[in-house]
Amino acid sequence: MLTQQTLQQLTQLKLSGMAEAFEQQLNQPDTHDLSFEQRLALLVERELTCRDNRRLQRLLKAARLKQSACVEDIDYRHARGLQRNQMASLVSCQWVRQHQNLIFVGPTGCGKSYLACALGHQACRQGFSTLYIRVNRLFEQLHIAHGDGSYVKHLARLAKTELLILDDWGLQKLTRTQANDLLELIEDRHATRSTVITSQLPMENWYNTIGDPTLADAILDRLLHNAHKIILKGESMRKVKKT
Repeated sequence: MLTQQTLQQLTQLKLSGMAEAFEQQLNQPDTHDLSFEQRLALLVERELTCRDNRRLQRLLKAARLKQSACVEDIDYRHARGLQRNQMASLVSCQWVRQHQNLIFVGPTGCGKSYLACALGHQACRQGFSTLYIRVNRLFEQLHIAHGDGSYVKHLARLAKTELLILDDWGLQKLTRTQANDLLELIEDRHATRSTVITSQLPMENWYNTIGDPTLADAILDRLLHNAHKIILKGESMRKVKKT
């Protein structure tokens, strides 16, 4: 009777991990020889593990990563300019803690989005709020936000996200409104949050894509200053994996 009451109380306190571990201990006679401190330590450890797993699932759901990618599965076998030691330093997520940016540039299919999503997944593992969005979709959302009055609120949400992944930058030239929106976003995040950019367009062409010289100077200065830059090359990974 007391055991069942304890299980119910653990559940009421939302200590589901401890409740599951306690129930397992009751059904595993070998744990009965452990001291009280040892058994309590196992219960606490299970609760912490369950909470970490739930937090990770929440962060991954909110991140909306385009691909199910993780850093352990990154392919270094093919020559595409990807350095293992450089990626190893990024996997630590110290650059996210230091509010630095990351740029992936390379041709279609070279794995830019996959690498960005893998690092996004790693950031979620380490407890950072993350969001993946294609640049064209971002501007669509901001356009709608201008119309329905949610623009400031939408920008504030993006500004709070610790790691923002902007995929497919530079596919088309920005309008003046889009350039202004981008400046507002980058300004809000500058030196306080980290942003990942993936692009097929070489960085020397980004200035012309933004259009307005004044806005281009302001955006690129904040975006590229102190950013890690990885230039990829070679054949499409999709084509390589088929051979």
